Amino acid sequence: MTTIFANATLVLPDRVERGSLTVENGLIARIDSGAGVPAGALDCEGDLLMPGLIELHTDNLERHIQPRPGVDWPHGPAIIAHDAELAGVGITTVFDALRVGSLVSRDRGAREYARGMADEILAARKAGMLRVNHLIHLRAEVCSETLIDELAKFGPEDAVGIVSLMDHTPGQRQFADLAQLRRYLRGKYGLTEDEFLAHVDVQTALGNRVRGAHEEATVATARLLNATLASHDDTTVEQVVASARHGAAIAEFPTTQAAAKACAAQGIAVMMGAPNLIRGGSHSGNVAAQDLAVAGFLDVVSSDYVPSALLSSALMLGDLWGDMARGIATVTSRPAQATGLSDRGRLAAGMRADLIRVHRFGTAAAVRGTWVNGARVA
Repeated sequence: MTTIFANATLVLPDRVERGSLTVENGLIARIDSGAGVPAGALDCEGDLLMPGLIELHTDNLERHIQPRPGVDWPHGPAIIAHDAELAGVGITTVFDALRVGSLVSRDRGAREYARGMADEILAARKAGMLRVNHLIHLRAEVCSETLIDELAKFGPEDAVGIVSLMDHTPGQRQFADLAQLRRYLRGKYGLTEDEFLAHVDVQTALGNRVRGAHEEATVATARLLNATLASHDDTTVEQVVASARHGAAIAEFPTTQAAAKACAAQGIAVMMGAPNLIRGGSHSGNVAAQDLAVAGFLDVVSSDYVPSALLSSALMLGDLWGDMARGIATVTSRPAQATGLSDRGRLAAGMRADLIRVHRFGTAAAVRGTWVNGARVA
């Protein structure tokens, strides 16, 4: 099985150049310079050819499972539709983010779902129903009632690649500004002011009571599963120091430039959301991804809740930095490096042939083909 991609603008690890790439048996076999098109080769017509995108944190599956409030869509078709959407926008490896930690004592509290959903994803993967490579990302909610029990249901056989330590206690991290939390909760759930204040009181007491035990259990689970540990919404230097002490390799969405700078000092990769970058700022009022990019504190980009934003954001960064290879690395080699995926994320001989062909028009771009292990999937 040999495929030659010719007359392509190759996004190599350190540069962009016109050339061809040969795939044999699912791996990149050779890279050559020049615009020639050998007989039988696929003429890329100058389009960008780059590694398949690697998504570390996406809530997109939730949108397919619950397309409307109160609607629980059949999970099998939802997973397949989610997978097809990712392939269509150039994502070839995804860590599906599943929350662990529920509020079983509240009428309006979040309910457990991660174990069952992981089983369905893994079954679809085993059956060969999925186009791209799916791994599991457990989002461990500190401010919950069931976190330790839910974590205990996962083992090394479950393809858990990331465990992230989240704390959505009111007054902490993402919700440090209670005015922002008020707008979010009252807008989403229609809470009265009294209901909002009661929620803040109950959740604050819960978070303060369980924080130590839940952080300890999350860190231990990441080690047991040999998964990358990520922090979430670090706001202060002190929180970053604590994340480093836990062994975090990734900082998801730090909320301040001071926290991002501290991550750089601690050797923790900073990940920001593509919607933040594309929209020109955070919808929660936190630090703008572009400001971190300009300051040199942005390493990895996640599509978060808009899969198509991943490619767009990387191209934006390439233009911003005047270095397309560096921009594309934020969604290919850098996330691969942060999660120990040494077999993908770069155009180099011996790497997996996870590839995408991209045609740019103005500031937009279209994925004209997606290949996983050398086989076309979109």
